[in-house]
Amino acid sequence: MSPKTRREFLGTLGLGTLAAGALGGDVAGVTGFWAADARAAGASEGAKSAVGLKLGVASYSLRQFSRTYAIQAIKSLGTPYVNIKSFHLPYEASPAELAAGKAEFEAAGLEIVGGGTVTMTVDTDEDVRRYFEYARMSGMPLMVIAPTRQTLPRIERFVREYDIAVAIHNHGPTDEHFPGPQDALPVIRDMDPRVGVCLDVGHTARTGIDVAEIAEMCGARLLDLHMKDLTDLTSVESQCVVGEGAIPIGRLLETLDRIGYDGFINLEYEIDASNPLPGMQRSFAFMRGVLDGLDA
Repeated sequence: MSPKTRREFLGTLGLGTLAAGALGGDVAGVTGFWAADARAAGASEGAKSAVGLKLGVASYSLRQFSRTYAIQAIKSLGTPYVNIKSFHLPYEASPAELAAGKAEFEAAGLEIVGGGTVTMTVDTDEDVRRYFEYARMSGMPLMVIAPTRQTLPRIERFVREYDIAVAIHNHGPTDEHFPGPQDALPVIRDMDPRVGVCLDVGHTARTGIDVAEIAEMCGARLLDLHMKDLTDLTSVESQCVVGEGAIPIGRLLETLDRIGYDGFINLEYEIDASNPLPGMQRSFAFMRGVLDGLDA
């Protein structure tokens, strides 16, 4: 789609009808919007498309807000899937506190599908085990990680011990370890299949590779995905609402469907940190529109 066509498409989605409370910072407003949305559509409708792709949220998108608010905001998007950043379940929390936090997500009807990004650059059993214990107590079946080539063999050993998968997150051209998934794949080629990659769409695009092509190249090693969009494929500062940028989101989603991607497409909305929900709503609306088109 051209930018103009995308704007026209978004305009047909009735986004102007969103309740004002849902776009602000108070929990009551978001809760009210979610209740109305749930009555109309059901709690998880639209979270998993007819073509089988699952839309979720990386809670990093809501990093300036409390866990309670983040939970209600995620529910307002009509998805039960959440990848939790440590802002909402701190690494330093006690086992009892982690259990309570996990219970709060689950009581709200959310499914914890992963955690991270977790930086794992210290090559000791003590440090690596600390994060796997954190993931275990938090109910995370997968950790999105930022490792080094040196720490990966040790991490793989803990993957086998804990049966918790890891997905290597890439951070673009300035990442000294893994700028893109294409840099991680040769390193993990012979590792346990639970060692894979998390394709960060924005950062990957900035490496100059086509995001749909690299998704297909990853194949079964693609365990997670962070969705975002850029107006300028060379600029990390140009992040925008998904569907309003230059990344071929439609072709990426079509590719993910075609290769049978079974992980989650987690929106990681890094801009508008003090009021991210309007942009997150518009991003979800665009992605759902594309998935409806694929289904049709």
